[in-house]
Amino acid sequence: MTLSPTQEQIINSIDDKANLSNWKDWKWQMRHSVRDLDTFETLLGIQLTPEQRKAFTDTVEKFPMSITPYYLSLINTDDMKNDPIFRQSVPSPDELRILKGDMSDPLHEDQDSPAPCITHRYPDRVLLLVSNTCPMYCRHCTRKRKVGDQDTIPTKSAISKGIEYIRNTPAIRDVLLSGGDPFLLSDEYLDWILTELRSIEHVEIIRIGTRTPVVLPYRITPELTAILKKHQPVWINTHFNHSREITQSARTALAMLADAGVPLGNQTVLLSGINDCPRIMKSLVHKLVRNRVRPYYLYQCDLSEGLSHFRTPVGKGIEILESLIGHTSGFCVPTYVIDAPGGGGKIPVMPNYLISWSTNKVVLRNYEGVITTYKEPDSYEPTFCDRNCDSCDLMLNLDDADETKAIGIEQLLSDYDQTISLVPASNARHSRRKAED
Repeated sequence: MTLSPTQEQIINSIDDKANLSNWKDWKWQMRHSVRDLDTFETLLGIQLTPEQRKAFTDTVEKFPMSITPYYLSLINTDDMKNDPIFRQSVPSPDELRILKGDMSDPLHEDQDSPAPCITHRYPDRVLLLVSNTCPMYCRHCTRKRKVGDQDTIPTKSAISKGIEYIRNTPAIRDVLLSGGDPFLLSDEYLDWILTELRSIEHVEIIRIGTRTPVVLPYRITPELTAILKKHQPVWINTHFNHSREITQSARTALAMLADAGVPLGNQTVLLSGINDCPRIMKSLVHKLVRNRVRPYYLYQCDLSEGLSHFRTPVGKGIEILESLIGHTSGFCVPTYVIDAPGGGGKIPVMPNYLISWSTNKVVLRNYEGVITTYKEPDSYEPTFCDRNCDSCDLMLNLDDADETKAIGIEQLLSDYDQTISLVPASNARHSRRKAED
């Protein structure tokens, strides 16, 4: 690998004695993260207008900036206004526009926290927040409320309490490490966390969410991959939003992880002016799978404060899915989701392929617009079930089977739960019933 002209310019501006070895040292990159306007202009050899400087300064007072020299070097200075790297990393005055409906914590992560560092929203999995430090402050971050706040960095004691909650909650089989970025922890600290989680018998899967392959690919080292390999199964989801982010350095980092046997997924946020284009998204997913990364989620941009200029209509996401489903390999198509405000979790949103149905026939359409039918059985007789799950010796007779309490829609579909309706707590009709009683 050799440095690009822009990278040469940046590294020489930081330290004229620095070399390629320094550039590829992730700790060097972190020590020289760009956090102020003067450094930004100096390293890129540009000068903003007085109006741009004022807008920049006003924004970083509320939402701080931090960009690694590596990611900074990817900015196209000839067209910064339309550059996806610039728009994701550099403060914009649009972030100060707080609309009605914007929330500091739209996903209610703080409310769904039964223990320090824990968000427990789904029955069998939890979010364990192990770091609030990031290699770059993404301008579209859903946790902007915590960015740059030293008081919210979790201590080892707090993380231990979160791990203890997991240890005392047998229903949890899947733990997602997030932050901030877990990979900004030292190798030793991360190894300790993974060792503690691996000692819990009911924890089957550990996942890690990281953007280091995108903004700090040199963090992926042989030492780090050896730790991950030791604690398998560990799954990693990264966060590429545009195909321009998949550089040679990023490809090298992804290859190291994949070669270590780590399954890789990607979570993309749909962002106006950055990737809200079917051709851009198709290019991204194709480059991801070529690098052994499965497109996992396409997120509708959250309702966090300061993100209104990034949001698209939901219809734009549907349009992008229509351009992918049937037009490329199925494993290239991410699941388009809206992370429901109020902590409702991820809700899949898909084009409508089921047009109609009758007693024993469904009418479907495909990606071409072809309308077809699927004939269902005239008489469907499932395996006899006496509804006594505790003594079942038929379909539920599985090794390691663990019957758990049904929740939500599953209650209405299950045979062993007597619930016949789900009623919102604020239902006016039922409130009247109580008043009459």
